Amino acid sequence: MARYLLRRFLTLLGILFAISVGAFLLVHLLPGDPTVTILGPNDTAHNRAVLMAQLGLNQPLWHQYLTWMSNVLQGNLGQSFVTHQSVSSALSHAFPIDLELIIMSQVIALVIAIPLALASARRPNGHLDRASTTASFALLALPPFILVVLLVLIFSVHFHVFPGPSSYVPLSQNVVSNLHSLALPAIVLALGSVVIYFRVLRADLIATLQEEFITVARSKGLSDRYIMWRHALRPSSISLLASAGLNISSLVAGAFVVEFLLAIPGLGFELVNSIQQVDYLMVQGIALFVAVVVVVLNFILDFLFSVIDPRIARD
Repeated sequence: MARYLLRRFLTLLGILFAISVGAFLLVHLLPGDPTVTILGPNDTAHNRAVLMAQLGLNQPLWHQYLTWMSNVLQGNLGQSFVTHQSVSSALSHAFPIDLELIIMSQVIALVIAIPLALASARRPNGHLDRASTTASFALLALPPFILVVLLVLIFSVHFHVFPGPSSYVPLSQNVVSNLHSLALPAIVLALGSVVIYFRVLRADLIATLQEEFITVARSKGLSDRYIMWRHALRPSSISLLASAGLNISSLVAGAFVVEFLLAIPGLGFELVNSIQQVDYLMVQGIALFVAVVVVVLNFILDFLFSVIDPRIARD
């Protein structure tokens, strides 16, 4: 186990280094010149040269990267050229919104997907199984930006069940209003996850129920419900965790789209605004932070795989 974790940790460090280089170089591909945005009406060739020297943008790329990375390791991601707000401060305000939204969506997804997969796997090709499979195919064809528009039209405009765009309420202000304002975007993200989790878990449960130890459990007179929850769910949950890990990046991307469309002040909304304003230090910080979070979460899930099934670590 220790050797497996060490190997995975060294791989993690290599990936994080590649991410930092990619995040640094990516923003240099953004159109426009940040000095023009900063100087505004004072944009002259002389002032631009002075500002480039002050910001270190006239240095070679490798020198800029080392300077930036040195500051990052000290927790300093720089300061926005437009709002003059520190990138770390912007992240501390925006990331909790994304985190809450993703957690809410995954709780909703698992609460729906797990019981539905258990019920469908007990009677494959039954009425419930066929209806669930058909519905999952339909949801799989709808991307988040289509789902959010449809649900807003139905539940916000027509039935007034949920608030519409630009109605986010901070958690510190009112807990109930906060959950109500995030319910619709959480449902949008959850629907895509439900399809993935349901299909993966259903397939694994059907295969697990054919194993000999399940036959032995049935021969002891154990109920089907007990067998499903106690004996079949755990060995079938590895693929579910793997799907959750693979789904993280798609979930973050979906959250960014939903936040922008509904004007929720999370990382996605902040990222799009920063790109439009050529605020490349903010773009750099958000891109690096999100990539690191996704990679670290996948590393944690890899560790959970080895706990659930120690054969993975031995292999």
